[in-house]
Amino acid sequence: MGRFVARRLLQMIPVFLGTVTLIFFMVHVLPGDPVAAMWGDKAPDPAQVAAFKHEMGLDKPLVQQYFDYLGNLLTGDFGTAMDHRKVIDKITAAFPVTIRLALLAFAIELVLGVTIGLFAGLRRGKAFDKSTLMLTLLLISIPVPVLGFVFQNVFATQLKWVTPTVQDSMNMGQLVLPAVVLGSLSLAYVARLTRTSIVENIKSDYMRTAIAKGLPRRRVIGTHLLRNSLIPVVTFLGTDLGALMGGAIVTEGIFNVKGVGFELYHAINLKEGATVSGFVVVLVLVYLAASLIVDLLYAVLDPRIRYA
Repeated sequence: MGRFVARRLLQMIPVFLGTVTLIFFMVHVLPGDPVAAMWGDKAPDPAQVAAFKHEMGLDKPLVQQYFDYLGNLLTGDFGTAMDHRKVIDKITAAFPVTIRLALLAFAIELVLGVTIGLFAGLRRGKAFDKSTLMLTLLLISIPVPVLGFVFQNVFATQLKWVTPTVQDSMNMGQLVLPAVVLGSLSLAYVARLTRTSIVENIKSDYMRTAIAKGLPRRRVIGTHLLRNSLIPVVTFLGTDLGALMGGAIVTEGIFNVKGVGFELYHAINLKEGATVSGFVVVLVLVYLAASLIVDLLYAVLDPRIRYA
């Protein structure tokens, strides 16, 4: 196991460097001058623009900027934004909000998705199963922005159960509705994946053996059926945690949540290369860590899997 983890960590290095390189150059080749845009509609003073670019290191060749950025990244320096704030300060302020939102969405899709999928699989062909397939298909078909506005209108404007937008981004109670919207698409996939896996495994030889041995129904389902059926679900959930954090950009915009998506949206609009690169670098690290955890969970769920 130790060798496997070490090998996976080494494999992550070229993936990380490749992603950082791609993001850096993609951000810096975007059309438009972010420094000139700071003056808005007014004509910028060329001397001030030149002085600002020199101060931020933007007058250097792009390749030199790239190697300077990589060197600073190794020391934990994510650079400085156009407003002279350290990017690491923006990251440490925004990520706790998005982590709360993503974990809440993750918990909702995990608990509800697996539970609904389990009961639908056990009741294949019955009314609950058919309703689950229809409702999950409906959720998958509705774009997240549309679902967000519908939920906002129903639960905030009509029923007045919550405020239309989040007033305190650190308040877990106010994050429930955005988390439901954020996790709704993944919830539908988890429910359908669990249901399909349950239907496939319920007729397996090991299930017939467990039933023939007279094991209690709860143990047959919980220990044998559900455990083996969760392997494809865990694969999806592992990659989905990183996707939730990156995909929060739409949900955070709708509900005014001051998290990663909110900061990224404004940084992309202002073409702030350092801020966009810094946030994406952390998202890549989260995604790589989640992928490693998923691989390790395989051995926990299926003892037949061994790592060299």
